[in-house]
Amino acid sequence: MRGQIKTVTIVGAGFMGIQIACRAVLYGSLVRVYDVKKEALDKARNDIRLIIDVSSLEGEFKGDPEPIHKRVSYHSTLADAVKDTDLIIEIVPERLELKKDVFAQIDKLAPASAIIATNSSSLPVSKIESAVIRRDKVANIHFYAPVMKNYFVDIAGGTATSKETIEALDTWARSIGCLPLLVKKECLGFVFNRVWRAIKKESLASWGNGNADFRDIDRAWMIWSGMPSGPFAMMDGVGLDVVYDIEMQYYFDSGDPKDRPPDMLKAMIDRGELGMKSGKGFYDWKNPEFSKRDFLKPLKETD
Repeated sequence: MRGQIKTVTIVGAGFMGIQIACRAVLYGSLVRVYDVKKEALDKARNDIRLIIDVSSLEGEFKGDPEPIHKRVSYHSTLADAVKDTDLIIEIVPERLELKKDVFAQIDKLAPASAIIATNSSSLPVSKIESAVIRRDKVANIHFYAPVMKNYFVDIAGGTATSKETIEALDTWARSIGCLPLLVKKECLGFVFNRVWRAIKKESLASWGNGNADFRDIDRAWMIWSGMPSGPFAMMDGVGLDVVYDIEMQYYFDSGDPKDRPPDMLKAMIDRGELGMKSGKGFYDWKNPEFSKRDFLKPLKETD
């Protein structure tokens, strides 16, 4: 291993990939962004440039954004993206066989010294590591959205992950202003995500079983916690397709029907209601009065 992580490759230029790339580059890493879809790569290029420009206007990143822009490159081939990199973070949909396929491709193309990590929010890396030869250099590093605000990450090894790999990820996470949450014993969901999952599961069950309106659950959560949004709004932010895939992993692991997400959630996804990224999920994100109506006045009847 080449010691300090300086160059990071993001495999998957979606919602989370863009956010992780922005945090990494703003804090000084060299970042390479790859996606198999041209439209996703083009969107990432525009979104990352905008976030960097906005960040440069005030706070700790205030200054000329051009040097930061120059630390990001965009790649349409995986071989170019992983060439001479120190860390590859895989961010593809939460499906085991897909992740194993991507890991196998990366393992063949990346330098032998590079760490391969997954940003999976539920799958332990031990379920993926059989796809690679370098099992001592694979790990989970799971970020929480929004990445610029939630500055903590789960870090977990697999059955053969070396101490040096965990230490390198710990050091890099701290270098980009994040608090590492070290998973002492591998488990589905890691550290904080297990807590969030309990809230998410019960919220979905109450709504899916017809026990309560999702808006009332959100309002109660906002009042009790002091947070600006509730579980359903947060799920809209993550992406309802991603939420569904994650919940299905818990169901596959336990086999307990109570862990299966509601059919109503799957129906929303089938209609293209994916949350913020599609403009509509539980809430209508295209409505310019939405945030004022539904979040700032949670007690007001809005139906």
